[in-house]
Amino acid sequence: MSPERHSRRWKLAGWVVLVLGLVAAAIVYWLGTRSADLTDNPEMSRYYKNEAHQMGLIYGKQGLLMDDLNNSLKRPGTQAFLIVAGSVVVALGCFAFARFPAVEDESPGDKTPPAAK
Repeated sequence: MSPERHSRRWKLAGWVVLVLGLVAAAIVYWLGTRSADLTDNPEMSRYYKNEAHQMGLIYGKQGLLMDDLNNSLKRPGTQAFLIVAGSVVVALGCFAFARFPAVEDESPGDKTPPAAK
């Protein structure tokens, strides 16, 4: 494979990953915000306060941190951000691989050392 073709394939893969990540994040955010959010219900504030107190008694501060992390990962904005961040990292990796030169495969029948050629 020629180096130009190698570079072009990696760049194309990077753009595809980036576009698909942005589309997937938009869909997740849009579907997540359309559902009813019951956490803002004022009648449930006492329940959440009691739940947090109980979690603190049983698991301590680490349990409260893990519960907060778990609750924030359920939000559509956080999920969309993580999808975008992951796709950007993978796309940057593809763009980095596009800068590396392609490694040419040697034919298995050619056993002569490179200096003798």
